[in-house]
Parts: sequence; C-alpha cells; structure tokens
Amino acid sequence: MHPIWRISARAQGCAGLTAPGGARILNGPPPHPDPPPTPMPQETRPSHMPRTGPPRRGLPGAWDRLPANVRGALYVALGGCLLILMAALVKHLGKQLPVFEILFMRFLAGLLILAPVLWRNGIGIVRTKRPALHFARGFVGFMGNICFFFALTHMVLADAVTIQFSRPIFMLFVAALFLGELAGARRIVVALVGFSGILLITRPFGAGFEPWALSAAGGAFFGTLVIVCVKLLSRTEHTLTILFYFAFWTTVLAAIPAFYVWVTPTWTQLGLLILTGALGIVGQGCFTHGVTLGDTTFVMPFDYLRIVYSVIFGILWFGEFPGVWSVAGAAVIIGSSLYLLRAEQRDRAAAKAGAAKRGDGA
Repeated sequence: MHPIWRISARAQGCAGLTAPGGARILNGPPPHPDPPPTPMPQETRPSHMPRTGPPRRGLPGAWDRLPANVRGALYVALGGCLLILMAALVKHLGKQLPVFEILFMRFLAGLLILAPVLWRNGIGIVRTKRPALHFARGFVGFMGNICFFFALTHMVLADAVTIQFSRPIFMLFVAALFLGELAGARRIVVALVGFSGILLITRPFGAGFEPWALSAAGGAFFGTLVIVCVKLLSRTEHTLTILFYFAFWTTVLAAIPAFYVWVTPTWTQLGLLILTGALGIVGQGCFTHGVTLGDTTFVMPFDYLRIVYSVIFGILWFGEFPGVWSVAGAAVIIGSSLYLLRAEQRDRAAAKAGAAKRGDGA
C-alpha cells in the first residue's frame, strides 16, 4: 500500500480518494492511520514541487520527464545568456545615460512586463508571509546591481562578469558571519587562492590597476547575500512571488537617485531600456527557477557559461579581447569556486547520511 494519499481536486468534499498511481478508491477511507494531507492550491505551490494532474504530451511531456537537475541546469544556462545580453546593453547605454537612470528603467520595465504574468496566474500569488525577507532580498539585489552596473560601464565586459563569480568564495565568509558555519583550514586557503584570481584581473601591483574592479567585487558580495535570500524564500514562495517583490522593491529604491540625475532618453534609448528590463526579469526568472528545480551544486557550475557569453559579446560588440592576466584570473576564480561548491555538496551528503544512520539506530 502506497504511503501517500491525497484528496482529488475534483472530488473535494466527496468520499472519493485518489492514489498516486491514479486509481480511484470509492468505498471508505484508505487503510492508513494518518488523515490525508490537504493539497496545496496551484497558485501557492512552490515552483520546485512536482506537477500534479495528468502527464503532458509531446515536447512538454518530454521536458517533464527530464531529471530535475537537468531542467534546472538548462534554465540556469538560458538565464545566464539573457543576463549577459542585458549586461552588454547596460554597457552600451552607460555611455549615453546615467547609470542610476538605467538601473531604474531596468527594474521598472521588468515590473511592468511581470504585471500581466501575475494577473494571469492570479493576484493571490503575491501574498507572502515573509515580507521582511523579500525586502532584504530587494535591498541587497539593488546594491549588487549598482556595483555591477558601474563596473560594466568602466571595465572590460568579461572582466566585470568574471569577478561576479567570486560569490562562492564570499559565501564562505558570509556563512561564517551570518550563519555561524565555520569553514576548515583547507577551504579558507582555497578561498584566499580564489581572491588572488581577482587580484590577477585587477592587477593592483602595476600601472594596469582597474579601480572599478572593487565595484565589481562589491557586486559579487551582495550577490552572495541574494543567493542566501533566494534559497530561503524558495522553500515556501513561488518563483513569481520572488520575482515580483524583487522587481517592486528594487524599482522603489532605484527611483530615488534616478530622480536627481534624470536625462530624457530618445525613443531608441527608451526601447533599449525596456529590452534591458525584459531581459533582466526573464533571465533572473530562469536563473531563480533553475536553482529551485535542481541541486545547487549541480546547477550552479552551468552559471559559469556567463563568462563564455561575456567573452563572445565583448569581442563581437565592443572589440574587447581578454588579456593573459584576465584568463589566468578567471581560471583561478572558477577552479576555487567549483572546489568550494563540491566541498559543500560532500558535506551535505555526509550530513544526510549521518542523520539517516541515527534515525535507523533509533
């Protein structure tokens, strides 16, 4: 007898029950000591939970049959491409308009584009029991975007993007500071090696020092805090709920400095600003959904495709070819970050195995 029973969505209030295999049980309750759990309404179902209802056919059905980690990785890879295209547009527009104005229009356009999607899924999807955490995510996301946008307008595209991937290195110290999770000596050494990759890109020891790289590093730090907030929110919140509050709070926060530096854009610039917002909201949605679908340590390495995308866009759009120091720094940052991600995965697996062993012993 399968241990899971649920009330059929079409037969709520009736005696009929549905087993997970789809069989109907019409007479009497299931022979299970616990009452059947109430199904979660579709509009509040977290995006990482499995779909209910009849299986889909064709390409949608084939997509549903893919492992969750594979689907999550593909979402992350697609989101990365869209976000790098957005970054290239920001770099292009940053030569013509104030950065704060670009930031405000990016968030405002994203909020307006998100509005009909929210309406289609029901206004109830914006209900949340974690408003403070949504605001915190919006604030750190706003600060991270400020740092990143300023770096984009003054640095080589690939260098600014590569420094963003020092987030797992920052995560080591963020976890110790905010979560009380102390790392071992080996991981601390790896993190310091990772920071040396940032030094290789910025080259503070010579005439080629890039001070705006500090802004890019600040964006990576705030990006680390964003990841923590998203993982906490994804436990109970729908992807659209997370996206809405991020777009709302960042728009409100960006409106204040944008008011003081506003320059009326041309129609062409306005169209590019709207496109920037669309790419940002869709790319962030793909990334967020991918992280909630799959295991973090499996899907996050696919986010490093952003570096490849940034090199391609930098060469084709801005004529920027990465130098030897940049390539060396990128290799150090990627290697250190991947090591820390894998180490975290091993720790989680060991913790689960230990918990299961203790449960069996009890």
